[in-house]
Amino acid sequence: MRVENSTSIYPVRVVIVMGVSGSGKTTIGSLLAQALNNAPFIDADSLHPPQNVQKMAHGIALTDGDRWPWLMRVRSQLDIEATKLLTTQGTHTQPLYVVCGCSALKRSYRELLARGGADHFSGQTHDTVFVYIDVSHEELAWRLARRKDHFFDPALLDTQLSTLERPDTAREAAVVVNGMHTVEQVVKEAYELVRV
Repeated sequence: MRVENSTSIYPVRVVIVMGVSGSGKTTIGSLLAQALNNAPFIDADSLHPPQNVQKMAHGIALTDGDRWPWLMRVRSQLDIEATKLLTTQGTHTQPLYVVCGCSALKRSYRELLARGGADHFSGQTHDTVFVYIDVSHEELAWRLARRKDHFFDPALLDTQLSTLERPDTAREAAVVVNGMHTVEQVVKEAYELVRV
């Protein structure tokens, strides 16, 4: 089901490509950003503090206490990129987007990313849409076993899957795409579902 325009008065649509490690968030997200008017792309993994990276590299699962400060940092970066767009685009004749690849495993995490936290709320909300990349356990394990140059220990896959709260598309501004398809097909499907 396509996500319709929201009633947000904030004129930037934030698209958060979400899922567990190995689902293709960075690949799909960066290509989707290009398709959406060359939107800025934020890789949330690059915003993890060093202690989170070290924990995951050593096969230690992150806790909520580890994730909340990181998620607030991601939300801040979304605000910064959206504000830059509004400042540089002036009167915009085409839709404005910011795209982010972020695990966003729990609904409470997605609420923070979409609305900001109580001690972090900027007074502005984004027209935020989540794109959940659905990939089978077997495919995720296969991808992670072959991935190079990433800090995430593949042994943490089951922990991430048990933490994951799949988005409820009836209650959240979210769409689900089949991550088992080719990259091009996934990007095309996501584009059709989230474009304004």
